[in-house]
Amino acid sequence: MADRYPDYDVLAKSDTLSWNPVTRKVIAERMATAEPDILSPEQHATLRRLIERIVPQPDNRPPVNTVALLLHRIMANRPDGYRHHRLPPLREAWTIGLAAIDAEAQARHGQPFALLSNREADDLLRAIEASETQAEAWQDFPPALFWSWRLIPDIVSAYYAHPSAWSAMGFGGPASPRGYVRLLANRRDPWEAREEGNHHGA
Repeated sequence: MADRYPDYDVLAKSDTLSWNPVTRKVIAERMATAEPDILSPEQHATLRRLIERIVPQPDNRPPVNTVALLLHRIMANRPDGYRHHRLPPLREAWTIGLAAIDAEAQARHGQPFALLSNREADDLLRAIEASETQAEAWQDFPPALFWSWRLIPDIVSAYYAHPSAWSAMGFGGPASPRGYVRLLANRRDPWEAREEGNHHGA
């Protein structure tokens, strides 16, 4: 897929009025986040493969450390302030969910999820989304709820917390203290990215 913002790098504004010292510090720490050793090697491999299928790395841009950002969230076990009554707290949900995904891969293909082909992995994920699973590991753990309440929201929010993902979609990131002014559709502030081929919204 063509890069819609090929010349845009949100980090170019890091020393401008768009970002204050606190914003710079938070983003620098986020980019430098390493992967904590909180899961078994099997769970870690499953999580990495899962993230590869849900949010592939942006083309021609620095990689997004989605695995590390999500692992830190799992380690912190910080609640959202709400959760579905049929799902356990965040860290426990991910531990059970990763084991269930591997069990599903074994039930269907006789090997771990991390070793499945792209097509096999994607078909398995569609089965989880549709609650059409086979493994007994899902018996007391609803797959569709795990998919919609934990798997997708947590992975996607970790991915789009990174500046490389912001640049790929032309997002200016946090604007503190400058702030955004032109908020209507097809309007942009002068310092925001312009989509290639789109000359509106100036």
